Amino acid sequence: MNTTTISVLPAVAEALAAGQPVVALESTIISHGMPYPQNVEMATEVEAIVRANGATPATIAVLDGVCCVGLSPEQLERLGTEQGVFKATTRDLPWLVATRRTGATTVAATMRVAALAGIRVFATGGIGGVHRGAATTFDVSADLTELAVTPVAVVSAGIKSILDIRHTLERMETLGVPVVVNGSDDFPSFYSRTSGLPAPRRLDGPAELAAMLHATWNQLGMATGISIANPIPAADEIPADEIAAFIDEALRSLDEQGITGQDVTPFLLKRVVEGTGGRSLVANLALVRNNAATAAQIAVEYAKLLG
Repeated sequence: MNTTTISVLPAVAEALAAGQPVVALESTIISHGMPYPQNVEMATEVEAIVRANGATPATIAVLDGVCCVGLSPEQLERLGTEQGVFKATTRDLPWLVATRRTGATTVAATMRVAALAGIRVFATGGIGGVHRGAATTFDVSADLTELAVTPVAVVSAGIKSILDIRHTLERMETLGVPVVVNGSDDFPSFYSRTSGLPAPRRLDGPAELAAMLHATWNQLGMATGISIANPIPAADEIPADEIAAFIDEALRSLDEQGITGQDVTPFLLKRVVEGTGGRSLVANLALVRNNAATAAQIAVEYAKLLG
């Protein structure tokens, strides 16, 4: 990429040049996930967790048409307070760059920019997938197609439970995306440690997961992403059968209001937060912290394998 299109924070550039571990972080949670100042406080805390586990954080966003890999405190503050920040998936990146606009990156867009910068590990909350009712709406997240073509390992708490998890796993199998669960034989469902579905494959801990990254890209020469499902800590989960009622109610509201496109996921998550009296937000924050720590540990182990 042209240097006028991408800007890498000096600390991130130094770490990448030295072969040190770096973890990408998305910015949608800052601009569209929660109110100020909690959004900036959370982003700052997650970056600190990555550092505490031995890696350099690189929060990604598009600011005035420039893809920024790593943000300064002032830039984090801007994302958390500025009105009119676009929610940007991969298809939005060219438009943002061409028009010099500002966008907070989703999972798919964060993956793409991270790969361009040479970052292989990315921590997020949950990944998108096949929406319920997709047989008629054709609503499938760009996260899946990005995972099929972009060599970045995405550490999440699984597929968001508002989605059709079974069909999302089927779609990732079709796309050839390796899917593995960290430390469990059950596939998690974001707020919950189980989904009623088995783990496609299981590995235990950062060293084994890093070995899979190395096998995928360095030994086999594959160019896909990797989906690493990292179950929410047991103390923080909302059991799947308990959260299901709130998700069903949110889906009914979605249909009644005729909401479609990029507004679907934020609407559903907001309604679930309201239905659970804020418990789902607490769980969401806990799983993001857990994923950041795990991703940093994987990045550290992967850097060792690269020597």
